Amino acid sequence: MRTRYRRKWTSPLALLACGALLLSGCAKFDNTAAGQNFTPVNPPSPEVPPQVGPGGEAGDSGPGRGSGGSNQPPTPVPPPQGCKDFDKSVIATCLDTVAAVAGIPGDGSAPSALAGERKSGRILLAAAEKEPAAWATIPVDGSGDGGLTSLAVSPGFAEDQLVFAYITTPTDNRVVRLAKGQAPKPVLTGIPKGATGNRGAIGTDGKGALLVATGDAGNPGLAADPASLAGKVLRIDTSGKPAPGNPTAGSAVFSTGVHSPGGLCRDQAGSRLWLTDSLADKDVVYRLTAGQPLTTPAWSWTDKPGVAGCADFVGAVGYLYVTTSIAGNLQNLPVTPDGAVTGKPGLTLDGKTGKPPKTFGRLAGMSMISPQLAVAGTVNKNGGAPVSSDDRVVLISPTIGGNGGGKD
Repeated sequence: MRTRYRRKWTSPLALLACGALLLSGCAKFDNTAAGQNFTPVNPPSPEVPPQVGPGGEAGDSGPGRGSGGSNQPPTPVPPPQGCKDFDKSVIATCLDTVAAVAGIPGDGSAPSALAGERKSGRILLAAAEKEPAAWATIPVDGSGDGGLTSLAVSPGFAEDQLVFAYITTPTDNRVVRLAKGQAPKPVLTGIPKGATGNRGAIGTDGKGALLVATGDAGNPGLAADPASLAGKVLRIDTSGKPAPGNPTAGSAVFSTGVHSPGGLCRDQAGSRLWLTDSLADKDVVYRLTAGQPLTTPAWSWTDKPGVAGCADFVGAVGYLYVTTSIAGNLQNLPVTPDGAVTGKPGLTLDGKTGKPPKTFGRLAGMSMISPQLAVAGTVNKNGGAPVSSDDRVVLISPTIGGNGGGKD
Protein backbone atom coordinates (compact mmCIF):
# COMPACT_ATOMS: atom_id res chain seq x y z
CA MET A 1 0.00 0.00 0.00
CA ARG A 2 1.18 3.53 -0.76
CA THR A 3 1.19 6.15 1.94
CA ARG A 4 -0.97 9.16 1.18
CA TYR A 5 0.62 12.60 1.20
CA ARG A 6 -1.44 15.65 1.89
CA ARG A 7 -0.20 18.64 -0.02
CA LYS A 8 -1.54 21.71 -1.73
CA TRP A 9 -1.85 21.56 -5.51
CA THR A 10 -1.57 24.78 -7.46
CA SER A 11 -4.29 25.32 -10.04
CA PRO A 12 -3.46 25.07 -13.76
CA LEU A 13 -4.26 28.80 -14.09
CA ALA A 14 -1.57 29.67 -11.57
CA LEU A 15 0.90 27.41 -13.35
CA LEU A 16 0.02 28.98 -16.69
CA ALA A 17 0.61 32.42 -15.24
CA CYS A 18 4.09 31.39 -14.16
CA GLY A 19 4.72 30.00 -17.64
CA ALA A 20 3.79 33.39 -19.07
CA LEU A 21 6.20 35.11 -16.68
CA LEU A 22 8.93 32.69 -17.73
CA LEU A 23 8.79 34.03 -21.26
CA SER A 24 9.73 37.44 -19.91
CA GLY A 25 12.62 36.17 -17.80
CA CYS A 26 10.90 34.84 -14.69
CA ALA A 27 13.49 33.02 -12.56
CA LYS A 28 11.17 31.68 -9.88
CA PHE A 29 8.87 28.70 -10.27
CA ASP A 30 5.88 27.57 -8.23
CA ASN A 31 7.20 24.25 -7.01
CA THR A 32 3.94 23.41 -5.25
CA ALA A 33 2.56 22.26 -8.59
CA ALA A 34 4.57 19.07 -8.32
CA GLY A 35 5.08 19.00 -4.57
CA GLN A 36 8.82 18.79 -5.20
CA ASN A 37 11.29 20.82 -3.19
CA PHE A 38 14.38 21.70 -5.21
CA THR A 39 16.20 24.61 -6.79
CA PRO A 40 15.20 25.03 -10.44
CA VAL A 41 17.69 25.69 -13.19
CA ASN A 42 17.87 29.11 -14.83
CA PRO A 43 15.23 29.96 -17.44
CA PRO A 44 16.26 29.96 -21.09
CA SER A 45 17.63 33.11 -22.62
CA PRO A 46 14.95 35.27 -24.26
CA GLU A 47 17.15 35.44 -27.31
CA VAL A 48 16.30 32.90 -30.01
CA PRO A 49 19.46 30.95 -30.91
CA PRO A 50 20.42 30.38 -34.55
CA GLN A 51 18.06 27.91 -36.17
CA VAL A 52 19.35 24.54 -37.26
CA GLY A 53 17.96 22.92 -40.36
CA PRO A 54 15.42 20.10 -40.35
CA GLY A 55 16.86 16.74 -39.40
CA GLY A 56 19.61 18.23 -37.20
CA GLU A 57 21.49 15.66 -35.15
CA ALA A 58 21.71 15.74 -31.38
CA GLY A 59 25.22 16.82 -30.48
CA ASP A 60 25.96 18.79 -33.64
CA SER A 61 26.75 22.49 -33.72
CA GLY A 62 23.30 23.72 -32.62
CA PRO A 63 23.52 25.76 -29.41
CA GLY A 64 22.63 24.05 -26.14
CA ARG A 65 20.99 25.51 -23.06
CA GLY A 66 22.90 26.48 -19.97
CA SER A 67 22.13 24.79 -16.66
CA GLY A 68 23.13 27.38 -14.13
CA GLY A 69 21.28 28.16 -10.94
CA SER A 70 21.91 28.17 -7.24
CA ASN A 71 25.11 26.66 -5.88
CA GLN A 72 23.06 25.04 -3.15
CA PRO A 73 22.24 21.42 -4.04
CA PRO A 74 18.60 20.41 -3.82
CA THR A 75 17.42 18.37 -0.89
CA PRO A 76 17.65 14.71 -1.95
CA VAL A 77 14.51 12.62 -2.01
CA PRO A 78 14.82 9.45 0.11
CA PRO A 79 14.73 6.18 -1.83
CA PRO A 80 11.42 4.31 -1.96
CA GLN A 81 10.47 1.88 0.75
CA GLY A 82 8.42 -0.89 -0.79
CA CYS A 83 5.51 0.72 -2.63
CA LYS A 84 5.91 3.95 -0.68
CA ASP A 85 7.58 6.59 -2.87
CA PHE A 86 8.72 9.79 -1.20
CA ASP A 87 8.89 11.76 -4.44
CA LYS A 88 5.69 13.79 -4.35
CA SER A 89 5.47 14.00 -8.14
CA VAL A 90 4.78 10.23 -8.12
CA ILE A 91 1.01 9.58 -8.07
CA ALA A 92 0.95 5.78 -8.47
CA THR A 93 3.40 2.99 -7.64
CA CYS A 94 3.98 -0.76 -7.95
CA LEU A 95 2.41 -1.11 -11.41
CA ASP A 96 3.78 -3.14 -14.31
CA THR A 97 5.29 -1.50 -17.41
CA VAL A 98 3.15 1.63 -17.73
CA ALA A 99 3.48 2.15 -21.48
CA ALA A 100 0.24 4.13 -21.88
CA VAL A 101 -1.11 7.14 -20.01
CA ALA A 102 -3.95 9.57 -20.65
CA GLY A 103 -4.21 12.78 -18.69
CA ILE A 104 -7.71 13.66 -17.54
CA PRO A 105 -8.52 17.34 -18.05
CA GLY A 106 -8.69 18.91 -14.61
CA ASP A 107 -10.82 21.49 -12.88
CA GLY A 108 -8.05 22.79 -10.64
CA SER A 109 -8.29 19.88 -8.20
CA ALA A 110 -5.65 17.19 -7.74
CA PRO A 111 -4.25 15.98 -11.11
CA SER A 112 -5.35 12.57 -12.36
CA ALA A 113 -4.66 10.25 -15.27
CA LEU A 114 -5.41 6.80 -16.60
CA ALA A 115 -2.43 4.45 -16.63
CA GLY A 116 -2.28 1.33 -18.80
CA GLU A 117 -0.03 -1.69 -18.28
CA ARG A 118 1.27 -2.90 -21.63
CA LYS A 119 1.42 -6.62 -20.93
CA SER A 120 -1.70 -7.11 -18.80
CA GLY A 121 -4.04 -4.61 -20.44
CA ARG A 122 -5.04 -3.35 -17.00
CA ILE A 123 -6.05 0.33 -16.75
CA LEU A 124 -6.02 2.19 -13.44
CA LEU A 125 -7.06 5.67 -12.39
CA ALA A 126 -4.12 7.43 -10.76
CA ALA A 127 -4.76 10.61 -8.83
CA ALA A 128 -2.69 12.70 -6.46
CA GLU A 129 -3.28 11.87 -2.79
CA LYS A 130 -5.32 8.75 -3.65
CA GLU A 131 -4.62 5.07 -4.10
CA PRO A 132 -4.74 3.84 -7.73
CA ALA A 133 -8.21 2.51 -8.55
CA ALA A 134 -9.14 -0.18 -11.07
CA TRP A 135 -10.83 1.36 -14.11
CA ALA A 136 -10.96 -1.38 -16.77
CA THR A 137 -9.05 -4.33 -18.22
CA ILE A 138 -8.62 -5.01 -21.94
CA PRO A 139 -7.60 -8.47 -23.19
CA VAL A 140 -4.34 -8.00 -25.10
CA ASP A 141 -1.46 -9.97 -26.60
CA GLY A 142 1.48 -8.50 -24.71
CA SER A 143 4.19 -10.59 -26.39
CA GLY A 144 7.06 -8.84 -28.12
CA ASP A 145 6.45 -5.11 -28.35
CA GLY A 146 2.65 -5.42 -28.51
CA GLY A 147 -0.10 -5.12 -25.93
CA LEU A 148 -1.70 -1.95 -24.63
CA THR A 149 0.59 0.73 -26.04
CA SER A 150 -1.45 3.95 -26.02
CA LEU A 151 -4.44 5.64 -24.41
CA ALA A 152 -6.31 8.85 -25.21
CA VAL A 153 -9.41 10.41 -23.73
CA SER A 154 -12.23 11.20 -26.14
CA PRO A 155 -12.35 14.70 -27.68
CA GLY A 156 -15.69 14.99 -25.86
CA PHE A 157 -14.58 13.29 -22.65
CA ALA A 158 -16.38 15.75 -20.36
CA GLU A 159 -19.69 14.60 -21.85
CA ASP A 160 -19.15 11.00 -23.02
CA GLN A 161 -16.47 9.76 -20.54
CA LEU A 162 -15.01 7.56 -23.29
CA VAL A 163 -11.39 6.46 -23.65
CA PHE A 164 -9.62 5.08 -26.72
CA ALA A 165 -6.85 2.48 -26.61
CA TYR A 166 -4.38 1.08 -29.13
CA ILE A 167 -3.97 -2.65 -28.50
CA THR A 168 -2.54 -5.85 -29.95
CA THR A 169 -4.78 -8.92 -30.14
CA PRO A 170 -3.84 -12.46 -31.22
CA THR A 171 -4.81 -11.56 -34.80
CA ASP A 172 -4.27 -7.84 -35.36
CA ASN A 173 -3.58 -4.40 -33.95
CA ARG A 174 -6.63 -2.24 -33.39
CA VAL A 175 -8.23 0.80 -31.81
CA VAL A 176 -10.98 0.20 -29.26
CA ARG A 177 -13.11 2.49 -27.13
CA LEU A 178 -14.38 1.86 -23.63
CA ALA A 179 -15.94 3.44 -20.60
CA LYS A 180 -15.19 2.69 -16.97
CA GLY A 181 -15.82 -0.94 -16.11
CA GLN A 182 -17.14 -1.79 -19.57
CA ALA A 183 -15.86 -4.20 -22.19
CA PRO A 184 -13.99 -2.56 -25.09
CA LYS A 185 -15.76 -2.02 -28.40
CA PRO A 186 -13.84 -2.14 -31.70
CA VAL A 187 -13.37 1.15 -33.53
CA LEU A 188 -10.71 0.34 -36.14
CA THR A 189 -9.57 -3.26 -36.71
CA GLY A 190 -7.34 -5.14 -39.14
CA ILE A 191 -4.16 -3.10 -38.60
CA PRO A 192 -1.40 -5.57 -39.57
CA LYS A 193 0.37 -7.44 -36.79
CA GLY A 194 3.93 -8.80 -36.93
CA ALA A 195 6.63 -10.25 -34.72
CA THR A 196 7.72 -6.61 -34.18
CA GLY A 197 6.39 -3.21 -35.19
CA ASN A 198 3.12 -3.51 -33.26
CA ARG A 199 3.50 -0.37 -31.18
CA GLY A 200 0.95 2.35 -31.87
CA ALA A 201 0.02 5.80 -30.57
CA ILE A 202 -3.26 7.68 -30.26
CA GLY A 203 -3.90 11.40 -29.87
CA THR A 204 -6.46 14.05 -30.69
CA ASP A 205 -6.05 16.83 -33.23
CA GLY A 206 -7.82 19.56 -31.27
CA LYS A 207 -10.59 19.67 -33.88
CA GLY A 208 -12.70 16.71 -32.76
CA ALA A 209 -10.86 13.89 -34.58
CA LEU A 210 -8.53 11.12 -33.44
CA LEU A 211 -4.99 10.68 -34.76
CA VAL A 212 -3.69 7.10 -34.80
CA ALA A 213 -0.06 6.24 -35.56
CA THR A 214 0.41 2.59 -36.56
CA GLY A 215 3.60 0.51 -36.64
CA ASP A 216 4.87 -1.17 -39.81
CA ALA A 217 4.41 -4.73 -38.41
CA GLY A 218 8.10 -5.40 -38.97
CA ASN A 219 7.84 -4.76 -42.72
CA PRO A 220 9.20 -1.25 -43.54
CA GLY A 221 7.72 -1.48 -47.04
CA LEU A 222 4.19 -1.30 -45.62
CA ALA A 223 4.82 2.26 -44.42
CA ALA A 224 4.67 3.51 -48.04
CA ASP A 225 1.96 1.11 -49.25
CA PRO A 226 -1.28 3.12 -49.66
CA ALA A 227 -3.34 -0.08 -49.45
CA SER A 228 -2.08 -0.97 -45.96
CA LEU A 229 -3.11 0.48 -42.60
CA ALA A 230 0.39 -0.25 -41.28
CA GLY A 231 3.03 2.46 -40.99
CA LYS A 232 0.58 5.37 -41.20
CA VAL A 233 -0.82 8.30 -39.30
CA LEU A 234 -4.59 7.91 -39.60
CA ARG A 235 -7.18 10.57 -38.87
CA ILE A 236 -10.57 9.14 -37.93
CA ASP A 237 -13.74 10.16 -36.15
CA THR A 238 -14.73 8.52 -32.88
CA SER A 239 -16.64 5.79 -34.74
CA GLY A 240 -13.56 4.79 -36.77
CA LYS A 241 -14.52 6.35 -40.10
CA PRO A 242 -12.22 8.70 -42.07
CA ALA A 243 -12.56 12.16 -40.57
CA PRO A 244 -13.90 15.02 -42.71
CA GLY A 245 -11.17 17.21 -44.18
CA ASN A 246 -8.59 14.45 -44.65
CA PRO A 247 -6.07 14.90 -47.50
CA THR A 248 -7.96 12.32 -49.62
CA ALA A 249 -11.72 12.22 -49.23
CA GLY A 250 -12.92 8.84 -47.97
CA SER A 251 -9.43 7.80 -46.83
CA ALA A 252 -8.27 7.72 -43.20
CA VAL A 253 -4.62 8.31 -44.18
CA PHE A 254 -3.23 11.58 -42.85
CA SER A 255 0.47 10.82 -43.45
CA THR A 256 2.69 7.89 -44.43
CA GLY A 257 6.14 6.65 -43.45
CA VAL A 258 5.74 5.55 -39.81
CA HIS A 259 7.74 2.59 -38.46
CA SER A 260 7.62 2.19 -34.66
CA PRO A 261 5.72 5.16 -33.21
CA GLY A 262 6.29 6.21 -29.64
CA GLY A 263 3.93 9.11 -29.08
CA LEU A 264 1.66 11.74 -30.62
CA CYS A 265 1.21 15.18 -29.10
CA ARG A 266 0.01 18.65 -30.02
CA ASP A 267 -0.34 22.18 -28.76
CA GLN A 268 -3.63 23.32 -27.25
CA ALA A 269 -5.09 24.51 -30.57
CA GLY A 270 -3.80 21.63 -32.68
CA SER A 271 -1.68 23.90 -34.88
CA ARG A 272 1.47 21.93 -34.02
CA LEU A 273 1.26 18.13 -34.32
CA TRP A 274 4.23 15.93 -33.39
CA LEU A 275 5.11 12.25 -33.74
CA THR A 276 8.07 10.37 -32.30
CA ASP A 277 9.32 7.32 -34.19
CA SER A 278 12.12 4.77 -34.01
CA LEU A 279 13.85 3.90 -37.30
CA ALA A 280 16.50 1.26 -37.93
CA ASP A 281 19.38 3.74 -37.67
CA LYS A 282 18.02 6.60 -35.55
CA ASP A 283 15.18 7.92 -33.42
CA VAL A 284 13.28 10.92 -34.74
CA VAL A 285 10.53 13.42 -34.05
CA TYR A 286 8.40 14.68 -36.94
CA ARG A 287 6.25 17.76 -37.31
CA LEU A 288 3.10 16.40 -38.93
CA THR A 289 1.57 18.05 -41.99
CA ALA A 290 -1.61 16.71 -43.58
CA GLY A 291 -0.91 14.74 -46.74
CA GLN A 292 2.88 14.97 -46.43
CA PRO A 293 4.96 11.77 -46.05
CA LEU A 294 7.32 11.57 -43.11
CA THR A 295 10.69 11.99 -44.78
CA THR A 296 12.45 14.89 -43.00
CA PRO A 297 12.53 14.81 -39.19
CA ALA A 298 12.39 17.94 -37.09
CA TRP A 299 15.16 16.31 -35.03
CA SER A 300 17.13 13.03 -35.07
CA TRP A 301 18.97 11.03 -32.40
CA THR A 302 21.61 8.70 -33.85
CA ASP A 303 22.31 7.28 -30.37
CA LYS A 304 18.72 5.89 -30.32
CA PRO A 305 17.66 6.73 -26.75
CA GLY A 306 14.26 5.09 -27.32
CA VAL A 307 12.01 8.08 -27.95
CA ALA A 308 8.53 7.53 -26.59
CA GLY A 309 5.92 10.04 -25.45
CA CYS A 310 5.96 13.78 -26.00
CA ALA A 311 4.39 16.96 -24.60
CA ASP A 312 4.19 20.36 -26.28
CA PHE A 313 5.07 23.04 -23.72
CA VAL A 314 6.01 25.47 -26.50
CA GLY A 315 3.28 27.93 -25.63
CA ALA A 316 4.41 28.01 -22.00
CA VAL A 317 8.19 27.72 -21.98
CA GLY A 318 9.26 27.08 -25.58
CA TYR A 319 10.10 23.38 -25.34
CA LEU A 320 8.91 20.08 -26.74
CA TYR A 321 9.52 17.38 -24.12
CA VAL A 322 10.26 13.83 -25.30
CA THR A 323 10.53 10.86 -22.94
CA THR A 324 13.00 8.05 -23.60
CA SER A 325 12.43 4.39 -22.75
CA ILE A 326 16.06 3.29 -23.07
CA ALA A 327 18.23 6.24 -22.01
CA GLY A 328 15.75 7.02 -19.25
CA ASN A 329 15.68 10.80 -19.45
CA LEU A 330 13.64 13.73 -20.69
CA GLN A 331 14.84 15.40 -23.90
CA ASN A 332 13.93 19.10 -24.01
CA LEU A 333 13.84 20.40 -27.59
CA PRO A 334 13.80 24.22 -27.91
CA VAL A 335 11.02 25.10 -30.36
CA THR A 336 9.63 28.39 -31.62
CA PRO A 337 5.85 29.02 -31.58
CA ASP A 338 5.68 28.27 -35.31
CA GLY A 339 7.23 24.83 -34.72
CA ALA A 340 10.88 25.32 -35.71
CA VAL A 341 13.48 23.43 -33.66
CA THR A 342 16.22 25.93 -32.81
CA GLY A 343 18.97 23.86 -31.19
CA LYS A 344 20.04 20.59 -29.68
CA PRO A 345 17.94 19.12 -26.85
CA GLY A 346 18.89 19.48 -23.22
CA LEU A 347 18.58 16.60 -20.79
CA THR A 348 16.66 16.54 -17.53
CA LEU A 349 15.43 13.76 -15.23
CA ASP A 350 18.62 12.07 -16.35
CA GLY A 351 20.32 10.97 -13.14
CA LYS A 352 23.69 11.49 -14.84
CA THR A 353 23.95 14.83 -16.61
CA GLY A 354 20.50 16.32 -16.17
CA LYS A 355 19.40 18.86 -13.60
CA PRO A 356 17.82 18.62 -11.10
CA PRO A 357 19.70 15.45 -10.07
CA LYS A 358 16.79 13.05 -9.97
CA THR A 359 15.56 10.32 -12.26
CA PHE A 360 12.59 8.03 -12.66
CA GLY A 361 14.45 5.65 -14.97
CA ARG A 362 12.90 4.55 -18.23
CA LEU A 363 9.97 6.72 -19.32
CA ALA A 364 7.35 5.79 -21.90
CA GLY A 365 3.91 7.24 -22.62
CA MET A 366 3.26 10.91 -21.91
CA SER A 367 0.07 12.97 -21.95
CA MET A 368 -0.96 16.52 -21.09
CA ILE A 369 -3.27 17.21 -18.14
CA SER A 370 -3.22 21.01 -18.45
CA PRO A 371 -1.15 23.56 -20.41
CA GLN A 372 1.53 23.40 -17.70
CA LEU A 373 1.30 19.79 -16.49
CA ALA A 374 1.81 16.40 -18.10
CA VAL A 375 1.88 12.82 -16.86
CA ALA A 376 4.22 9.99 -17.83
CA GLY A 377 4.59 6.29 -17.08
CA THR A 378 7.74 4.33 -16.34
CA VAL A 379 8.74 1.01 -17.91
CA ASN A 380 11.65 0.01 -15.69
CA LYS A 381 10.35 -3.56 -15.42
CA ASN A 382 11.02 -3.94 -19.14
CA GLY A 383 14.82 -4.15 -19.20
CA GLY A 384 15.53 -1.30 -16.79
CA ALA A 385 16.69 -1.21 -13.18
CA PRO A 386 13.42 -1.08 -11.22
CA VAL A 387 13.28 0.24 -7.67
CA SER A 388 10.82 -1.13 -5.14
CA SER A 389 8.06 1.33 -6.13
CA ASP A 390 8.26 0.69 -9.90
CA ASP A 391 6.58 0.94 -12.21
CA ARG A 392 5.24 4.41 -11.49
CA VAL A 393 3.05 7.21 -12.80
CA VAL A 394 4.73 10.61 -12.46
CA LEU A 395 3.80 14.24 -13.05
CA ILE A 396 5.98 16.29 -15.38
CA SER A 397 5.96 20.09 -15.55
CA PRO A 398 8.50 22.81 -16.39
CA THR A 399 9.22 22.97 -12.66
CA ILE A 400 10.14 19.31 -12.24
CA GLY A 401 11.05 18.38 -15.80
CA GLY A 402 13.49 21.22 -16.20
CA ASN A 403 13.33 24.05 -18.68
CA GLY A 404 15.78 22.98 -21.29
CA GLY A 405 18.88 22.59 -19.16
CA GLY A 406 21.67 21.76 -21.58
CA LYS A 407 23.69 18.59 -21.59
CA ASP A 408 26.90 19.06 -19.59
